[in-house]
Amino acid sequence: MYDRNSKVIPVYIENEMKDSYISYSMSVIVGRALPDVRDGLKPVHRRILYSMSELNLQHNKPYKKSARIVGDCLGKYHPHGDMAVYDALVRMAQDFSMRYPLIDGQGNYGSVDGDPAASMRYTEARLDRISEEMLADIDKNTVDFIPNFDESLTEPSLLPAVLPNLLLNGSSGIAVGMATNIPPHNLDEVAEAINTVIADPDIDIKGLIKIIKGPDFPTGGVIRGRDGIKQAYQTGRGILKVYAKANVETGIKGGKERIIISEIPYQVNKSNLIESIAGLVHEKKIEGISDIRDESDKDGMRIVVDLKRDANSQVVLNLLYKHTQMQTSFGIIMLALVDNRPRVLNLRQIIDLYIKHRKEIVTRRTKFELKKAQDRAHILEGLKIAISNLDKIIALIKKSKSPQEAKKALMDKFKLSDRQSQAILEMQLQRLTALERDKIAKEYLELIKKIEYLISVLENPKKILQIIKEELLEIKKKYADERRTEILAAAQEFDIEDLIADEDVVITISHSGYIKRLPVSTYRKQHRGGRGVTGVETKEEDFIEHLFIASTHQYILFFTNKGRLYWLKVHEIPQGGRLSKGRPIVNLLKVSSDEKISSVIPVKEFTPKDSLVMATEQGMVKKTKLSLYSHPRVGGIIGLGLIPNDNLIGVVKADGEREIILATEQGKAIRFSEKDVRHTGRASRGVRGIRLSEKDKVVGMEIVDEKASILVVTQNGYGKRTEFSEYRKQSRGGKGIINVKTSERNGLVVGVLTVVDKDEIILMTKQGIIIRTSVAAINKVGRNTQGVRLI
Repeated sequence: MYDRNSKVIPVYIENEMKDSYISYSMSVIVGRALPDVRDGLKPVHRRILYSMSELNLQHNKPYKKSARIVGDCLGKYHPHGDMAVYDALVRMAQDFSMRYPLIDGQGNYGSVDGDPAASMRYTEARLDRISEEMLADIDKNTVDFIPNFDESLTEPSLLPAVLPNLLLNGSSGIAVGMATNIPPHNLDEVAEAINTVIADPDIDIKGLIKIIKGPDFPTGGVIRGRDGIKQAYQTGRGILKVYAKANVETGIKGGKERIIISEIPYQVNKSNLIESIAGLVHEKKIEGISDIRDESDKDGMRIVVDLKRDANSQVVLNLLYKHTQMQTSFGIIMLALVDNRPRVLNLRQIIDLYIKHRKEIVTRRTKFELKKAQDRAHILEGLKIAISNLDKIIALIKKSKSPQEAKKALMDKFKLSDRQSQAILEMQLQRLTALERDKIAKEYLELIKKIEYLISVLENPKKILQIIKEELLEIKKKYADERRTEILAAAQEFDIEDLIADEDVVITISHSGYIKRLPVSTYRKQHRGGRGVTGVETKEEDFIEHLFIASTHQYILFFTNKGRLYWLKVHEIPQGGRLSKGRPIVNLLKVSSDEKISSVIPVKEFTPKDSLVMATEQGMVKKTKLSLYSHPRVGGIIGLGLIPNDNLIGVVKADGEREIILATEQGKAIRFSEKDVRHTGRASRGVRGIRLSEKDKVVGMEIVDEKASILVVTQNGYGKRTEFSEYRKQSRGGKGIINVKTSERNGLVVGVLTVVDKDEIILMTKQGIIIRTSVAAINKVGRNTQGVRLI
C-alpha cells in the first residue's frame, strides 16, 4: 500500500526514463565528448592543462611523473577513472596524433604502430611551449572560474586560448546521438585566414578556401580531390580521400623495382598496414611482391615493398591503394559547443566565433590591466602628496598614538583615501631619497600613459581587433611550419603521376633501342676537354643516339626514322642506374623491327598555337599543328609521309613566328623563315628545305634564337659556338652557306644545338663515355672555322 507519510513518490517509468536519459545525454554532450568552439578543448583536456599550469610545469621547468599530474587532476577537477585522464594526456603528447602537441612527454608515449604508452608511473610530462598560448593571461580575469565537483576549489570554464586550437589540432568524439570529427590544420594558413577575416569581414568561404587549402595531418599523406574539402568548409560536413605517399625506386640489383611508402594516412596503424599487405600477398590477391619490411627510424617512415623482376610497379601500387589502408576516407563533422549547445559549423562560423572569443578575452584583460594601473596610480598620487608634504606628515605620524589614528589624521588633513593613507604608513624610509622620489614620478607618468592607451583600446573596437591580429602574427612567427599534407586533384582512378615529384631528368636512348631516365645530378659538372664519367653501359656495337632533359610530368613524343609517332609520359620510363643499359624501348612502345627513334619532343600541353616542324635526311621540311598529334594509338600514328630512301632526322616545336636552320653533314647550313613552310596534314611529305650536294645529308635542325648561339659538334670531338646573326636569312630550298670546316681534324658534322652561356651540355661517345660541361667554356667563333676540343 502507498503510504502518504513516506518519502517515496510514484512516477511513470516512461517519464523517468525520458528525463534521466536526457540528463545523461546532456552531461555527455556538454561535459565529456564535445569540444568548446572557443578553446577547442573538451573538459578533460582543459583540466589537464590547467592542473599542469598549477603544478608549475612550464616548458622550461623540470618534468614531473605523469602519475602525479593524473592524481592532481583527478583529485581536484576530474572525478573519473585515472586511465581516462592518462589516455587524454598521452594523446596530447603524441606528435602523430596532434598537429601541434600541447604536452611535452618524456618516456614511452606509444607509437604510430599502435604500441600503447608505458604506465603513468614510468612516464614524465610538462607543458609544451605552445601550451602557454592556451593559458596566457588566465590570471587576468579573462575567463570565468566555476566551482569544481566538490566546490572546494574553482576551475576555468574555458582557457583564454590565443591559439585557434579547434582548427589547429582538430577534435574527435562520440556523444549521445551525435559525433564530431574535426581534422587538424596548418597554423600558418589558419592565422592568415583569421587575419584576413578581421581585415575583410565580407570575405566568403570561397575566399577562405584559397588561404586554408585543406586539413594538414601530422602524418602527412595526400588528399585527393577538393570537393570534399569545399563541402566540409561550406556545410560543416564532408568526406576526404586520404592516400599514403609512395614512390617507385628503380635500378635495384637484378633489374628489380621497389615501392617506398614514406607517409601514411592519419590515424592508420603502420604495423596493421604492413600485416594487411602481407596477408594480401599470402592470399595471392596481389601478385608481384617478393618482400615487405619496415625500415622506419628516427628520421622518418620508410616501408619497403620489394617487387619481383617481372612485376609492373604501377599495377602493384594501384592494388595496394585499392585493397589496404594506404587509401582511407576521413569523414569531417565540424560539431562543437557554442554557448553549451552542440552546433555543426562551417569554416567561417568557426573563425567568427574564435574572433568573438578573443575580443572578449582582450577586452576583459584590458579592463583588468586598466583597473590595476588605476589602482597603482591612485597609490602613487598619495605617495606624491606625502613626499610634497614630508615634514608635516612625519610630524603628524609622530603625534599619533596608533596606526589607526595616524591613518585617520592623514585622510582628514590631506584628503587621502584609506588605501593611500595605508600606503604612506607602510612606505619604507628609503623611498624618501631623491632617487626614489624620481622613480615614483617616472612610474606615475608611465602609468598615466598606459591608462590613456588602455582606455583608448576599450573605446575603439578596431584597436582590439588589431591586438588580436598582432598576437596571431606573433604566434605564427614562433610556431608556424610547412604544410605536411599534399592536396592534389581528384581522379576517377588513382593516378600515380600526382605522387611523383615534378623534376628534371636525363633521358637516354641508345642506337640499339635501350631507354632509361636518370636524375640530372648523376653527372657532375666538369671543365671542357675533361675525360668525363661513364654514364651508361653499352654493348661493344651499341652507342647513345639520343640524350635530352625533360620533366617527369611531361609527355615524350617519339618520332621514328620511318615517320611514325609514339608517346610516353616521362615518369613511365624506367629509372636506371648510371651503369645500367636501360630497358628495351620495344617493351614500352610497339615499335616495328625496321624502325628506330630519330627524334623526341617533350610536350607539357598540346596547345593550338604550337606547331611541329620536321626535317628529313634528303632536305624536306614539313609543318603540322601540334594538336593533331594529341591522340596517338598504342601502335603509333603517321607523323609524316616520306619519299623512298628518306628518313626523318629531326622535329622541333615552333609557334609560327620562328626561323629554322638546317645543318648538313658536310658543313653546310641554311636559315629560312618558318612562314615559308605552310601547314599540312599529318601524312603529308612537306616541301624542299635545302638543296643537297651529292653524298650530303641533313644531320640537324634548330630554331633560331638571336639571344643564343648555335653549337656545332663534329665526329672527332671538336665543336664551336657561332652567333645566329652570322647566318643570313635565305629562301627555303637554297644550297645554304658554310657552317663549319669539315677538315680531317674535325671530321663530318654529327649534330647542332641551340645554347646560351648559362647552359650546360652533356656529350656522349659511341663507347658510352659522358662529359657534362658549361657552354660558357666554349668560345664563340665565326662560321668558317674549326672550333675547339670538347671531349
